[in-house]
This record gives sequence, structure tokens and C-alpha cells, in this order.
Amino acid sequence: MNTTSQITDAPPPAPQPTVTERKRAARGATRPGDRVFLALSRGSGIFLLAIMAAIAVFLTWRAAIAISDNEGNFLTTFEWNTSSQPPVFGIAVLAYGTVVSSIIAMVIAVPVAVAIALFLTHYAPRRLSGPIAYVIDLLAAVPSIVYGLWGALILVPYMDGLFGWLNDYFGWTGIFDWDGGAARSMLTVGILLAIMILPIVTNVSREVFGQVPQMHEEAALALGATRWEVIRMSVLPFGRSGVISASMLGLGRALGETMAVATVLSPDFLIHGSLLNPGGGTFAQNIASKFGEATEFGRDALIASGLVLFVITLLVNGAARAIIARRKEYSGANA
Repeated sequence: MNTTSQITDAPPPAPQPTVTERKRAARGATRPGDRVFLALSRGSGIFLLAIMAAIAVFLTWRAAIAISDNEGNFLTTFEWNTSSQPPVFGIAVLAYGTVVSSIIAMVIAVPVAVAIALFLTHYAPRRLSGPIAYVIDLLAAVPSIVYGLWGALILVPYMDGLFGWLNDYFGWTGIFDWDGGAARSMLTVGILLAIMILPIVTNVSREVFGQVPQMHEEAALALGATRWEVIRMSVLPFGRSGVISASMLGLGRALGETMAVATVLSPDFLIHGSLLNPGGGTFAQNIASKFGEATEFGRDALIASGLVLFVITLLVNGAARAIIARRKEYSGANA
């Protein structure tokens, strides 16, 4: 028999298993410990989603009770009087103060945190970077009330010089107009929040920058790049998603910070055009200051404001995840 006939008479190749069959075979071959770990992991994820759903249902239920009896517009009213008959309350001032103070904190903290992380990972010698990193870790563990006491006793009295300088040179903008009152304003709150979230953003960014593949940096150096060009072309693109994640962690703490803001801020229910004059409020600060003396209806109103903060936090984190998912260059694997 010639070669041609041998090829013709050869049996057809065995059919390859489908993807579903391979998955079933893999599941059947999984060891008991792997099956237990898979079940625990899946159950933990489902349990977390159930907790989030329970929180959302509880907040929505109690908020609906309060909003149904509110005589003011919940979103636009510049007043919080839940004990009056009829009750009138709104979150306009609280939403403004929460967003503004958080933006100030992020603008100050994120660039400084990234710079510190780059210094510790690519510039500082090991005998210096180790102690500094240790101190930053300790700062991340300091309770918020300690930051609040420090802000009220140390930061506020020494803000007059900065406020006077901003008023002299930028007061014409209206944003930095200062009437000489106590420095218990939104700018002071933003600076305090920036100091509080700085260790969190720095620690996460430092860990991400420390994971940059050594080959990327060596390749850039071999092409004649300077140290800054190595950071710009290799380190920052690789760690961009990590920096975004770190920033979102810091923003989450800034949005929900309670005791530090309540200790420093002089609250009122007015929106001030200037960041230097005392006044304003945030969701968390308002809940902390009014919850103890509130009636049952007042607590429902505070829970309604907490629901808004809950939704804002979910939207912020969802937006961050969407940015990372849509931009492939944010992934370290594609750097």
C-alpha cells in the first residue's frame, strides 16, 4: 500500500472536548480543599452583597418615612428643623460642604502622597525610606478624634496667617475673602482631611510603585532615560490604576469623616461663597452632632441624609471602577 492510501485510510482524529466539558472535568478533578475554598469564597461574596442590600433597604425604608412628612424640599432646603410642626429639613448645605471639603482634601493630598511614594521607592536610600514608611503606617492608624483635637487646638489657631495671605492676594476672587473670623471653615476642614487621608494614599501608592517590573526600568535606563523619565514612562503608567484606587480609598474616608470635622467646623445651614469664613456642614458631621438629641422622627431624617451619603459613596467607587475598566492603559499588565 502506498503512502497516499495510508493517509486516506487513517482513522479520523478524536473530537476535542468542548469548553463546557473541560470545565466539568476540571470541577470533577478538583480536590476537596479547593471545593471548600471555592464555596467559602463564593459564599463570602454573596454574603457581602446581601449585607449591602440590607443596608440599602433599611436606609431607604427609614428615609421614606421622614421624607413623606417633610414640608421642605429634601434636596434644596437650607434648613434642618425636624422638631418643628410641620418638620422642615434639607440636605443642600450638607451636600455642598461634603463635596467641597472632599475636593479640597483630594487636591492637596493626592499629589503630595504620590510624590512621597515616589521618593520612598525610587529616590530615598533604604535606611531612610524604612523609618519614613514606618511613621506613615503609624499615622494611618491614628484615630480620627485625635486628628480632630489636634486640628482644633493646633491647626485652627495657626491658620490666621494663611487666611490673611489668601485674603490679601486672592480675596478679589470671592472664594478666599476673609472677614477675620475664626478659621473654622471649609478650607480648614479640607486641609485636616488631606492630612488624614495622606497616609492611606501614600501607603497604597508606595506598594504599587514598588511592584514595577525591574526590566521596564532597566530598559528605559539602557535607552538613556533619566531617572525622572524612567518614572514618567515606566513607573507612573504601571501604577496609575493603583493610584486611582488609593485616591478612591482616601476619598471614601474624606466623604464619611465625622468626629474630626465636627471638632473643627463651626456649622450652620448657609452656603458661603468664601472657603475661609466659618460655617457650612457635612453629612457625617451633621449626623454626629444631632443624633444624640434627635427625636425618633429626627433620627429618620438623619438616616435619610445618610442614605444620600451612601449613594454618593457608591457612585464615586463605581465611577472609579468604570474609569479603570475602560482605559486599558491603566492596567499594569499593559504598561
